[in-house]
Amino acid sequence: MNEIVTATIITISSVGIVSAIILYWASQKFKVFEDPRIDQVEESLPASNCGGCGYAGCRNFAEACVNSESLDKLFCPVGGNETMKKVAEILGRTSTEKVKKIAVLRCNGSPANRNRTNIYDGAQNCTIISNLYSGDTDCQYGCLGLGECVEVCNFEAIFMNPVTLLPEIIDDKCTACNKCVEVCPKNLLELRPLGPKGKRIYVSCLNEDKGAPAKKACVVACIGCGKCVKVCPHDAIVINNFLAYIDPIACKLCRKCVTECPTNSILELNFPARKISVPKEKSEAETSVEQ
Repeated sequence: MNEIVTATIITISSVGIVSAIILYWASQKFKVFEDPRIDQVEESLPASNCGGCGYAGCRNFAEACVNSESLDKLFCPVGGNETMKKVAEILGRTSTEKVKKIAVLRCNGSPANRNRTNIYDGAQNCTIISNLYSGDTDCQYGCLGLGECVEVCNFEAIFMNPVTLLPEIIDDKCTACNKCVEVCPKNLLELRPLGPKGKRIYVSCLNEDKGAPAKKACVVACIGCGKCVKVCPHDAIVINNFLAYIDPIACKLCRKCVTECPTNSILELNFPARKISVPKEKSEAETSVEQ
């Protein structure tokens, strides 16, 4: 009996020792080394995990920074240039200064500009409605006004204006994370450079219908007349599918296109008020000469 117990103990012990040796060998053989700098880079990030950098989260972005030879194509929109400088210091590299961007809504179809022509009684979700029909106005390109972009914003940078029934972006809170851009089924939101002192000029319309139908659906629709193209001295505007588009890089903010637009579809934001020229009164001498 004692011999059986002893043999069993020896067998179990031998199996345990052999298993331990195999496990140790396997752990060393397949050990994955993780660069400690990944933790350092992750700690310098804002930990928003918004995906604006193009990666699933801050951890994935940190890994990409460490494993990449250059930071030129890597950028954290939430942290901005200051955060990327910290990342560059940790990795002993250089970071490229990038222009701050902000989301803009390319639709100005408020009830005052765009009449409601039908009533939809169904799921109150932009994506669902967009898949079912063109909307409750004659403009099939305009904002549906149900705030799906507001729901996905992690920074409370968008709210629905109760008067215009359109989403509005708060400049100071927008981080250009791109979530609202991706979720909009009408592709009405676009990331554009913030501009000096927040000054921006863009066509707030995506209606690709010809002039008359577009104007009938919305009084501030772009009609593709081309007047803005003719007055632009910087070749910053093009017309495609009866719709004007202003290149934010080529645009020098001269504002000539704004006053030329016959439908007021070009918006100018954060500019000083234009001076109103008052006709000079003629002197008595000038009046007598004319008479």
